[in-house]
Amino acid sequence: MSDDLKPRFIESLKRNNDQIREDRAKTIGEDSELIYRRRVEDVELKIKRLEREQEGLIDISPLDKNSLTFADFQPEAFVQKDMELSLTIRNLNIQFEVTKKRFEYLFGKTF
Repeated sequence: MSDDLKPRFIESLKRNNDQIREDRAKTIGEDSELIYRRRVEDVELKIKRLEREQEGLIDISPLDKNSLTFADFQPEAFVQKDMELSLTIRNLNIQFEVTKKRFEYLFGKTF
């Protein structure tokens, strides 16, 4: 057996309260930071996807290049969907800003 090998289990049992607390705090902090960051990123991704969907609503291309009529455009449905998307995006933007600031406060890192 080499002199460099140390009994990790025995050393772990000898740790004092401060060392144990520090290890637990690091583990909890790292896990929480990763989960929080992912949630904020998920909100950001939802916003981008909804903005793309909203932009797609205004693409009312004609049936073909020789046609002057538009493909089954329904103004009422367009207005309703656009308003819904606008409100959802607005709410998600607020959620994003609040959670981003909270992340920075809790973990001392810029997002």
